[in-house]
Amino acid sequence: MKKWVSLFLCLLLFGGMVCAQAQGIVNVYNWEDYIDQFVLERFEEETGIKVNYLNFTSNEDMLVQVRANPEAFDVVFPADYAVERLIAEDRLEPLNFDNIPSAKANTVDWLQNPSYDKEGKYSVPYMWATLGLLYNKDKVTAEPNSWSVLWDIQYKDNIFMYDSIRPVMGIGLKAAGYSMNSTNPLELEAAKAKLIEQKQLGVVRAYQLDETKDKMIANEVAIAVIWSGDAQYAISHNDRLAYAVPSEGSAIGVDSMVIPKGARNKENAEKFIEFMCRPDIAQINSEAIGYPSANAKAIALMGSAYSDNPVMNPSKETIQNLEFFVDIQNFIDLYNAIWLEVKNAK
Repeated sequence: MKKWVSLFLCLLLFGGMVCAQAQGIVNVYNWEDYIDQFVLERFEEETGIKVNYLNFTSNEDMLVQVRANPEAFDVVFPADYAVERLIAEDRLEPLNFDNIPSAKANTVDWLQNPSYDKEGKYSVPYMWATLGLLYNKDKVTAEPNSWSVLWDIQYKDNIFMYDSIRPVMGIGLKAAGYSMNSTNPLELEAAKAKLIEQKQLGVVRAYQLDETKDKMIANEVAIAVIWSGDAQYAISHNDRLAYAVPSEGSAIGVDSMVIPKGARNKENAEKFIEFMCRPDIAQINSEAIGYPSANAKAIALMGSAYSDNPVMNPSKETIQNLEFFVDIQNFIDLYNAIWLEVKNAK
């Protein structure tokens, strides 16, 4: 039986100073379906430290909780632009890599000092992914290699969009011919117009998050916007599914492990991160959830099952055409206003 601890319960306990202060505990705040349960059990068995495992479904929700309750969490798994935001707000502890030696030793070279954490002081990369299109080969007329397919009326009521502001706004911007990180008001208005047009064409069945992969396995629609790790999971359960990154370019996302400033179990947090950086553990997690590992030694252990899989290991040409999402905090009100207009459009 899974030993999930709900965020609500944890915060109630935190109010009584139990959740965060009990000895032998580490409070981990991660995305849903983003770790192998066996790994948590093995960590507890090897260290005697109990894992309180909490879930979030978006970076925006995670940021709200970390800002409001920093002492409730010991290890958090934000995406790249959220790491950048937390660093800017001085909400992260610098990591003591003497206690996490496997982090620097095992991380792939291109993520040793990423743009969102230029000195590599505050974060350890966990998994990465591309944003693209998962499609059912029985329901599409050709491989969808362009974002324009999301406006094709032959797929009326047959597309799942991702229910998160940055990926969807990024797609709207790309479809309008701009960078996924644009903060130019005119370009954002063009993206808004494209996304509203898409809704009015009636092609969008729903905006969704984690449920998309299971619905694609069940052959519910033709095409879904999805991260490659979830695409790989779905493909492994349904051989009629395939994945493509549009030729116009897309996003590359990296989720990392960080320790919030004020974490009450910092030593346990460092032990947890070190454990997660072990090649055998990183291999288990990558194979279980379908996301590409940021651990070079884990990648070597997976061999051809990883290297020959274009979903997990895209070509250099594909990677060169991708963008990291960057922190757009100074423009977040504009983004939020546009997102609200898109979601409410009829």
